[in-house]
Amino acid sequence: MHLLKKTAGIIILLIPFLRLSAQQNHPPLKLSELLVSVSDQAPSLQADSSVINIRRSIAEDTKYNWLPAVKLNYQSDIGTNNSVPGAYFGFGIVPSNSGGIRSSNISSTALSNLGIASMEWEIYNFGGYKAQNKVAGSDVKVVQDQYRLSKYQLQASVIENYLQLYYFENLLHIQEDNIKRNEQIRNSIQSLAKSGIRAGVDTSIAEAELSKSRLIQIELNNKFRQIQLQLSALSGIPYQKIIADTTIIEPLRNITGRLTAEQNTSISHPLINYYESLYQNSKEKENLVRKTYLPKIMIEGAVWGRGSSITANNQFDALNQGWGFSRTNYLVGIGVSYNLTDLKRKQLKLNTQRNTSIYEEKRLRTQKVNLKTNIDQADAELKTSVDRLNEIPHQLSAANAAYRQKYSLYKNGLIDLIELNIAQNLLYRAEADYATARYSFLHAVFEQAITRNQVQSLITTLK
Repeated sequence: MHLLKKTAGIIILLIPFLRLSAQQNHPPLKLSELLVSVSDQAPSLQADSSVINIRRSIAEDTKYNWLPAVKLNYQSDIGTNNSVPGAYFGFGIVPSNSGGIRSSNISSTALSNLGIASMEWEIYNFGGYKAQNKVAGSDVKVVQDQYRLSKYQLQASVIENYLQLYYFENLLHIQEDNIKRNEQIRNSIQSLAKSGIRAGVDTSIAEAELSKSRLIQIELNNKFRQIQLQLSALSGIPYQKIIADTTIIEPLRNITGRLTAEQNTSISHPLINYYESLYQNSKEKENLVRKTYLPKIMIEGAVWGRGSSITANNQFDALNQGWGFSRTNYLVGIGVSYNLTDLKRKQLKLNTQRNTSIYEEKRLRTQKVNLKTNIDQADAELKTSVDRLNEIPHQLSAANAAYRQKYSLYKNGLIDLIELNIAQNLLYRAEADYATARYSFLHAVFEQAITRNQVQSLITTLK
């Protein structure tokens, strides 16, 4: 019989936590629904997805680096034609003047035109094109893995906010019950004071405690609303509709053991994948440096035509005779290009890139160690939270029984208000501890799932 009464008392104490959702104006929002909305609407993820499109475009552009350069040029010029024998470097600024070698300088004007179709094609560079494409593809993978990591980190942040929302919902209801108890005490004191059983000062103390409880409620409401607004900005859901599902804890308590048994399954992790892609990207760039400074085999060709108002006998004809092409030529050749001083440049740049690869490899190892530590800590925290959650109802049941006894004694004039307030604060603290224990358990469960990258499987199990 005693056990039955104790069990019934605990169930009564749990009712406030189970009825929170029904008290809201909107139905509770499931965590899975919130995560889907954040994945679709979060501004930061939309920006990261745009970076992926940029890198894909760059990679597509890199695929066509093998295309030859085919150029068409035409010009028509008018001027004098005088020259002397001798070689010189043009430096790109000295105009060419074919022919015109005479015994004297002539000021007569000539018209000439020139049309050229030329091609320059790097047909083979010892794997250079392939290395460029691999680096471009690796760059795409880096930003893709960075997007997945951002999504993973945002998911963890949203889950934390959702659990805090759940926590503050519980605290708000606890505070409502605390206010009701303070109102009940105040009303009892007022009745006893009118009867002359209690001093009037007890009424003032009770009013002060009631006001303090209401101030705490105001602060809790503010924190609750701030989290709602933050989640609304990420998900696009009106903040009034973001209400945590307070029934989530019971199914999680039932499946925790099964999840622990499945922990050893090796699953890729977004954090590790990102740092691995950075390391592989650096290795691909090493290979590109090696290929960039290798010889290049070129094919070059040109077809051109010329016309001039100067005849083959070196006579200046009418300017209109300079239109059109009177001579045409073609030229095709194959050659090898190699810069000997590139040996030193290759050595220096390759050394720099190798050091970068070493740095990325060390960062990858560090992240693996940190992740393993986080997983072990999450497992330990989950075990502690389960033990805490199993013990806390005993504290809550005892505190509730103590308060009821003290309240009955106070109404009968056997104790003073100070002792009653101590019992009331003990009950309030026990209720808050219970809410904290529930939140800590949920946080530990999801922290374990996050560190192991098993959030999706956990949420799927809850459906």
